[in-house]
Amino acid sequence: MNIMFCGDRNAALGILFCVTAICRNEKTPITFFILTANIDGKIVGLPREFSNILDICAKKGNRENKVYLFDISEVFSKYLPEANMSTRFTPACMLRLFSDMIADIPEKVLYLDTDVLCRKGFRDFYDTDISDIEIAGVPDRYGKWFFGNVFIHNYLNSGVLLMNMKKIRASGLFAKCRNLCRNKKMFMPDQSSLNKLAVKKKLPRKFNEQAGIRKDTVFKHFTTFFRFFPIFHHITIKPWEKEKMHNMLGIYEFDYLYEENFYE
Repeated sequence: MNIMFCGDRNAALGILFCVTAICRNEKTPITFFILTANIDGKIVGLPREFSNILDICAKKGNRENKVYLFDISEVFSKYLPEANMSTRFTPACMLRLFSDMIADIPEKVLYLDTDVLCRKGFRDFYDTDISDIEIAGVPDRYGKWFFGNVFIHNYLNSGVLLMNMKKIRASGLFAKCRNLCRNKKMFMPDQSSLNKLAVKKKLPRKFNEQAGIRKDTVFKHFTTFFRFFPIFHHITIKPWEKEKMHNMLGIYEFDYLYEENFYE
């Protein structure tokens, strides 16, 4: 299986947690692809030695697991998503839209945000037939109210995406998304562009659970959520925030992540 993460230096702990959780639950050999970039004044990329740390961590699950780190600073700087560089979402999120330009990225890859934790083996999910589409994912928890169709509910959350890179390269999907992000300001630029332009498929929510953990949840995504009492407000809690995970979410099942040697 092939899994891809994207991020700057701030994403290091999240990626480490994600890889650790994956390798604890899935024993199929996995190749991890990490995309990062350095852009003066905007992004500080992941250091090369970080891939060595990840490789040691990944091999705890299966000695055949591999980790590759790609610094795409040069190509990213040429096609900066200028209209969306100052949104509340880090520009590093848009690095995945450049993965079609990396020859080493295989024809099928599972993209994961750095706040998505694995709870179960997912070989059956990875083997989903996506030969006739470009991306497959789970509808966004709030998307149907703000961005999509309430009845169709086909606005996908981009935190967990099965990507058909062969078809994406052939159609030029990511090139179209890069152009859109470069010229049009959007609330969630990469997610919005993918939903607008991609040939896509909906998958069951257990593969990207954005609310409370259920018995069948495979991937838990720690997205921002809303509470309405005593006043309407949003809450963002990430897996590495141990006290908040315990006190505000009541989640303890990922405590093993805080005990790993690399956490400190």
